[in-house]
Amino acid sequence: MKIKLNVSEERYAELEAFLTSHGFTISDDAEFLLQERERGVSFLNAKRGDLLCRIRAEEIVCIESYGKSVILRTMDGEYNISERLKELEQMLDGSKFMRISNSVIIAKNCVAKIKPTFSTKFILTMKNGTQVDVTRSYYYKFREAYGI
Repeated sequence: MKIKLNVSEERYAELEAFLTSHGFTISDDAEFLLQERERGVSFLNAKRGDLLCRIRAEEIVCIESYGKSVILRTMDGEYNISERLKELEQMLDGSKFMRISNSVIIAKNCVAKIKPTFSTKFILTMKNGTQVDVTRSYYYKFREAYGI
């Protein structure tokens, strides 16, 4: 049986060894997910081309969904990720990450510039240069979070 692990780096090696010794396979494309309770994950598994990478949560600038594709952006580049935004929103620490639209999650500390618009939206420029929109549905939640 394949299992995907989303646990802290301190526990990852221990759990991986335990599960593999009991016949489980650790895989990014597994149907089942093992995750620590009430804690934001410390890393996410992502792909750049055929290369599987472990991206630390601190490295994430934003995550965007384009149809069935989900792109994780860091200062170093872009990675494909298999989880849906709703799952990612639950996995990531809510004090450090925020959903700003139906298709974008941002790292709160990576906002470089906030530009208001006339249509009850904000356009954010992230530290890596990516521009994302805070949509009307998330406008007041964003304003409250940033004290605007």
